[in-house]
Order: sequence, then structure tokens, then C-alpha cells
Amino acid sequence: MALRGIAIAAALATALAVPPAPAVMAAAGAGERIVAPGEPIQPLLDALPSGATVRLAPGRHAGPLRIDRPLTLLGEPGSVLVGPGTGSVIVVTAADVRIEGLEITGSGLEVPEMDSAIRLAQTAERARIRSNRLVDNLFGVYVHGASGSIIENNLIEGRRDLRLSEAGNGVSIWNAPGAQVIGNAIRYGRDGIFVKTSSHNLFANNSFETLRFAIHYMYTNDSRIVGNRSRGNHVGWAIMYSDRLEIRGNVSDDDRDHGLMLNSTNRSQLIGNVVRGGHEKCVFVYAANGNLLKDNWFEGCPIGIHFTAGSEGNTMTGNAFVGNRNQVKYVGTRYLDWAHEGRGNYWSDNPAFDLDGDGIADRPYRPNDVMDAILWTLPAAKALVNSPAVQMVRWAQARFPALYPGGVVDSAPLMRPVAVPPPASP
Repeated sequence: MALRGIAIAAALATALAVPPAPAVMAAAGAGERIVAPGEPIQPLLDALPSGATVRLAPGRHAGPLRIDRPLTLLGEPGSVLVGPGTGSVIVVTAADVRIEGLEITGSGLEVPEMDSAIRLAQTAERARIRSNRLVDNLFGVYVHGASGSIIENNLIEGRRDLRLSEAGNGVSIWNAPGAQVIGNAIRYGRDGIFVKTSSHNLFANNSFETLRFAIHYMYTNDSRIVGNRSRGNHVGWAIMYSDRLEIRGNVSDDDRDHGLMLNSTNRSQLIGNVVRGGHEKCVFVYAANGNLLKDNWFEGCPIGIHFTAGSEGNTMTGNAFVGNRNQVKYVGTRYLDWAHEGRGNYWSDNPAFDLDGDGIADRPYRPNDVMDAILWTLPAAKALVNSPAVQMVRWAQARFPALYPGGVVDSAPLMRPVAVPPPASP
């Protein structure tokens, strides 16, 4: 009897410690449906409860789809969702939807209709669009008011058979506070990221190639642009009519027109950015006021920085101007001192001395003279640049500094640059 009691107790303990395997499997698979190629998807999306998961098996699946409840749509490796060539391939109208791991192609071409691989309506708050391949669509992701959405680690390649005026953007954002675009690779089309009338957005660690503007800001405030890379675009960072931005640690390599453009951008911080090899201007500052440009690196452009249109109250300190054909283009009559609290900028063409060894050149640096202002205002005067009259004006200025016009002077130029450019963009 004693042995029988021990056996019963042992069997009971084993049963309590290890639940039956079929019950575990049923719980793990609850709420998930797998769709094979050729099976209709939309009826399943309409029938599933909120919180369910739909997984597309490898192969081609037909769109378009509309998601009107909180669901997760996943793609197994090799799954492709193909639109009919009109409208958006996926339209999301519900909050808290997740789309991940899909290749999506085949949107329409109507810009006013926002035809996209994925279009997020205003009610699609907190959407998560991750690790997808969005190829040959008009827009990649259109965030039309969906606040708090995250677009992360996607490959977005736009159409290459459209004129620039007909093309869409990789990611478009309108009035979507808190939306984030992180770690995406975007190329072809119009702009990599276009944002308008929004706030508190984060664009970080994205890469951009073969576009008009890598990032295009319009009327967007209190936001951050951090750690992005632009190569071979018309403009790297086109920042317009926006206030209180943080633009930090971005790289522009070989962009055609400007690496960085500030147009009516105010009270923003631009710190630790790199622009190299621009074909026209490293930086263009137009009607921008109260900004801090600190510890940036501007190298190898025909014009290092073009400063114009009454830009006032900007602080320039610690920036490195290296090997630009003209370091500064400033057309105006005011005096601007580009030093802050005894710390100016580094100028590669400044033949300076530092006798006291404090790291600050012993004499101020002035990048332009009166002839520069004349040549920029009247380009036809370049025919006289080597004439005796021009040489006489420059000789007189060198000996009588009072003849210098208003313009930029660095009262505390640095003897060596403090910013070190990061590795070239991949």
C-alpha cells in the first residue's frame, strides 16, 4: 500500500508540473491566420477580431487591402503584395496597426489621391510600418495625419520612369505630431521625406540617394533631424519655414545644389553636421534668424556658406570651413562677427599665427573684401578681375582696413578644427 501511494503521488506531481502539449499549441496559435497565394485577403481582414494577426505565405498576393481595425499584417520571406496599378495598395484607417516584412508594389500614379504602397489615414494613430520593401510605387508611405506613427527600417524605392513633377516621395507626412521615420533606406522619386504642417517629429539614421531633397521641411516645428546621410541628391536638408529644430550629426556627400539650406528657419540648433563635395554651396542661409551653427564641417564646395536676405542674430562658432573655393558669400552692408564668447571658426585658408598658444589666431579673419561684393552683385565685372584697377582696390584695402565694407569677420578664428568628419556615406 505504501508503494502504491508513492506512485500515485509521483504521477500527480508530474501531471501538475507539465501541462498537456495540445493545450499549449492551441494557445500559441490563437488569433493568427496564414494566407496562401491566391486566397482572398480582404474578407479575412473584415472578419477577424481586433488584435488578430494575418501572415502572408511566400508568393504573390493580390491587393488592394483596407485595414479598419487594430490588426497585425506580416509577410513571410518571399511574400509580395501586388496592387492593381490604381489607388493605394494598403489603406489603414484604424489605430494600432502593424505592417511588417512585406514587399509591396503596384500603386496608382495619382498625386492628388496620395496613391501609395501604404497610406495611413488620420485615424490610423500609432501605426508601426517596419522592415518592408516598398518598390515602384508613387509614394512609399503617406502619413496623412496619423499621429505617433513609426516608419522604421524599410527599403523604399520610388518610380524611375516619371518626371520630377509627377513623382511622389519616399515618406510624406502631413499634420502627424510625434511621427518618427527611423533607419530607412530611400532612393528615387521626388523627396526622401517630405513633412508639412506638423510638430515633434523625429527623422533619424535614414539614408537617401538619387532624389530632389533628402529631407524637406515645411511649416514643421519642435522636431529633430539626427544622424541621417544624403548622397548624390539635389539638396541634402531643405529646411523651410520651420522653428525650433535640432539638426545634429547629419552627413551630406556630393549633393548637387546645397548640402544644407535654411530658408526662413528660426531659433534652431545645427550641431556636428558634415557637408562635403557639394557642387554649388555647402550651406545656404536665407532669411533665417536666431539660429546656432556650431561644430559643423563644410568642405570642398565652390561656396562654403552663402549668407543673405537679412539673416540676423545667428551664432557661428566652432565650424570648420575646409578647402572651399570661396569660404563665405555675403552680400550686405552690416558687420557680422562670427565668433561667440571668444571662440570663432576654423578657416583652412587663414595664414594665421598663434604666438600665445591659446588656440586662437592672433588676428581676426575676414573672408571677403569689397571686390567680392561687387563681383557677386555684378557678375559681368568678373572680366575685370585681373585688371590694374581691381588690384589697386585690393592693395588699398590691405593697407587701410577702414576701407573694408560691412560683412563677415571672425574676431577669434581657430587655429585647428575641432570637428572631425565621420566616415563617408556608404
